[in-house]
Formats: sequence, structure tokens, C-alpha cells
Amino acid sequence: MSDTPGWTSPGSPSPEHDRPESSQPSQPTQPSPSSQPTPSSQPTQPGQPPQPQGAPQGWGAAPPPPPHQTPPSYPAAPQPPYGQAPYPQQQPGGWGGWHPHTFAAKPGVIPLRPLGIGEILDGAVSTARAHWRTVLAIALAIAVITQLVGTLAMRLWLSDSSGLAALEDNPDPTNDELRDALGELAAFASVTGIVTLLGSVLATAMLTIVVSRAVLGRDVTIGEAWQDSRSRLLRLLGVVLVVPLICTLAIALPILAMAVSGSAALVVLGVIGGIVLAVWLWVRLSLAAPALMLERQGVFAALRRSAKLVSGSWWRVFGVQLLVIVLLALVGGVLEFPASAIASLVDGGDTGMFDSGFSDMSWTYLTITGIGAVLASTITLPISAGVTALLYIDQRIRREALDIELARAAGVDIPHRES
Repeated sequence: MSDTPGWTSPGSPSPEHDRPESSQPSQPTQPSPSSQPTPSSQPTQPGQPPQPQGAPQGWGAAPPPPPHQTPPSYPAAPQPPYGQAPYPQQQPGGWGGWHPHTFAAKPGVIPLRPLGIGEILDGAVSTARAHWRTVLAIALAIAVITQLVGTLAMRLWLSDSSGLAALEDNPDPTNDELRDALGELAAFASVTGIVTLLGSVLATAMLTIVVSRAVLGRDVTIGEAWQDSRSRLLRLLGVVLVVPLICTLAIALPILAMAVSGSAALVVLGVIGGIVLAVWLWVRLSLAAPALMLERQGVFAALRRSAKLVSGSWWRVFGVQLLVIVLLALVGGVLEFPASAIASLVDGGDTGMFDSGFSDMSWTYLTITGIGAVLASTITLPISAGVTALLYIDQRIRREALDIELARAAGVDIPHRES
């Protein structure tokens, strides 16, 4: 496996066929003297961008690069009189000097150059806005199904739970009451956890495909997103399971190692060290999902790929991910808190998880709060998946000049970028 795989096309038959055409050496062909040019074989006129023929639906086979063009020459700046400060020289791109990334091609939602934090957030929002039908359908369907199962499970195992009701006003519960309460909590957590996990995998897979098309300025339907992502759902599920497992072991092992000594101070030190190690590993592996989806990597190959891309940029990736988590938590709270307040008022003001416990939550309260949770998930799911995918693209642009391949795949020209 190459350490720097190319721009892979979703839907290709196998990883060996996912290399872009730009990575294959092209052999010039000499036209036959008797051959006559046809309208489809006319050469591109100088100064016109190449027209992609048979462009792939996703990342992948790119049209041939445009012919070499001689850059325009600029007259020398006039020299000032002796003793005066020199005039500012006008360079390509404006006064004060030219930067190779100033005028980047932008075929889709982001400019094809290294991105700033604001541009990553704006790209995620622009993807949801430009492809709102597909994004809304995916996010809303997953949010509704997840919340519906969660509401039914909460009503079945928590609101009507005799074990939890016995514990609410009983400071000294019996072993049977404790066993019943823990069993109902475990059943609720298992059902909702599995459904949430499957919904997260499906949302991440399909929305990552949507972002990959949006970067190239191409539309995508729900059917196309499903077609390109379904073959990798099981592998993505493996990534989603392995990363939390690794982080959990990173916390548990130092605690167990320090607990053997019997010192409380060492146990506290093990807890702190385990949390730090878990956060470090989570950031290193945070780009595994888009690497798996867009490069057709296996589970552990995607984890190694993510670690390689994050290497040397850990603090930057950590800052972006932390900022997104905080922003999405605020957005979710803004949407869910009014729904909880309205639910309490409609239901009489005495119902709620924080007022009277799980056993007093009615169908009215659960329905209204569930609507708020669906709205929050519908907005936050596309932003979260979009930021992760764009952060992965940004890291590849910075490390592997992926913007060149993206420009070719989109059929646009891109200025020369210095390494």
C-alpha cells in the first residue's frame, strides 16, 4: 500500500483500480497522416481550460493536464529618483507581492489550497446549503429513526420502570430492586447505543460522499451517495468501534497499572495520564473515517493513514475538532432547551427528567423533546461529517498537493503552488 494514495473514485471496483490517471505515465501517440480531425478530437485552443470528458462521479480519473502556457511578462517597475524610497512593485496578484495560494481555483465549496479554520467551517455549511435536498434527506431520516427508537426505549424501559421508580424515593433499595433497575438501564443503553452507532456510521458514510462531490462542484443524489458508500459500511463500522475501544483501553490500562501499587496518588496520576493518552490517540485517529471512505482503505490501514496525516499537525487538528464539538454542543443546546421548556409547560410543568425522574415522563413530554432532538441532529450531523471530511482534504492538500489532482478532476486550472 502506498503511503500517499491518490484521489480515489468512489465506486471503483478495487483499490488497484483507484489510482488517478495522473499517476499513470502517458505515452504520446502520433496521429496517422491519413487521419482526419473530428469535432471531438480538436485540440484545446490556447487560453481555454481543458474540457473534461467522461469525468467521474466522484474523486478519481482526471482529465489530462492543460498544455503548458508561457506566463505573461511584466514590465520592470520604474526606478525612483536618487534618495527616495523605491516604489512598490506590482506583482501578479496585486500590490505588495504575490502569494501562490492567493488566487486558488474554487470549483466547489472550498478553494483548492490549504484551508483556514473558518474556510473549513464555511465549506461544511456551504455543502449543506448547496446540496440541501440530499443532505437534509439523509440527516433528517437518520435523526428521525434514531430518535424514534430512543423515545420508545425510554418510555418502555425508563418511564415505566418499576425498578427505577423503586429507587427514586428509597435510600436503602434491596438487591432485587437494584438488579431490576440496572437491567432496565442496560437494556435501554444497549438498544439506543446500537441504533445511534448504526445511524452515525450511515450518516458519516453518505455525507462524506456528498462532501467529496461538493468539493469538485458536482451534484449528488441520495441514490448515488448510497451506491458509493454501501460497500464500505462494514469497514466503517469497524473503524467506529475500534477507535473508542482503543481510547477506552488507553484510559483503563494506566489506571489498572497504578492501582496495583495501592497508592491513591498514583491512581489519580494514572487517571490523568490515561485521559491525556486517550485524547492524543483520538485526535491521531480522527481522520480514519474519510480516509477509509475516499481511499478504499481497510480498517487498520485507515487508522495508520489517519495517524500519518495528523502527524506534525496534532495541535491544529485538535483545535479544529474541539472547536467543532463546542459549537455543535451550543447549537444542539439552543435547539433542545426550548423544546424541553415547551414540553414541560404543555405537560403541566411537573414532568421532566430533572424534576421528577424518569418514571414521570409522559408521551407528550417525550414527543416534544424528541422533536427538538431531531432538529438538533439534522443540523449538527452534516456539519460534523463535513468538517471531518474537509479537515482530511486539507491535510492531504498540505502534505501531498492534493489540490492539483482535485483541479484536474474538476477540469479547472490551478496556479503553480510552491512546495
